[in-house]
Amino acid sequence: MNGVPKAPLYLGLAGLIPFVWGALTYWNGDLQSWGSGTFGSRFVGPYIQLFYGSVILSFMSGVLWGFATKTSGSKAATCYALSVLPASWAFFMTGGGPVTAGFNLIVGFAGLLLLDVMFWYWGLAPRWWMKLRILLTAVVVFCLAVGVYL
Repeated sequence: MNGVPKAPLYLGLAGLIPFVWGALTYWNGDLQSWGSGTFGSRFVGPYIQLFYGSVILSFMSGVLWGFATKTSGSKAATCYALSVLPASWAFFMTGGGPVTAGFNLIVGFAGLLLLDVMFWYWGLAPRWWMKLRILLTAVVVFCLAVGVYL
């Protein structure tokens, strides 16, 4: 992760904890029981992944909105419109049960990565942005896939 500032890298990696924890509690029944007993059932398996995934997609809409402020005119209007897509996706597409919601979050994070590429290509995101976003997205998609495909 050469070139990625330490603060965004460490915070981004810390932001993976709920996704990784959720995947681990899918795989390990004893860990899920311990987690449910210790933290509550909302903080294991699909519950933590789906709720937190929706929160992160919404957060990333705000990040893209911030990038949109670096441009003007019709390009700014386009960027602002694109920036609301991840939050809208999370809002409209995370119902219908844990498997459907998990799959839709995978699609949402893949779409977010495409938006990241666009904003980066347009010079609105930092040069190091894609290094970080590819890593984080890969881990998130893998963790969500545990709940969707197991």
